[in-house]
Amino acid sequence: MSDHSDIPVKEIGELLDEVSTKIPRLLEGINKVMYSPDAGGNAGKSVGAFYRELLQSGVPEEVALRLTEKYMFSLNDLMKFVDKDK
Repeated sequence: MSDHSDIPVKEIGELLDEVSTKIPRLLEGINKVMYSPDAGGNAGKSVGAFYRELLQSGVPEEVALRLTEKYMFSLNDLMKFVDKDK
């Protein structure tokens, strides 16, 4: 059995305090970046480039469209995750 005195409780507490102040700022920064007008344009370009690359790689159009939709929704799901922490 391990002795609990080996656990650096004070250091873990300090680390958690530090992390708890930085994560909200990080999420806010991500949110600002993702919802700016430039971000919308970049997202559209990214989705379009993804679709074109699939087609150029020989992926059938129907499959490329489905994969592109999933890609787009995964970006949207990421933003919902970021927003729920506000």
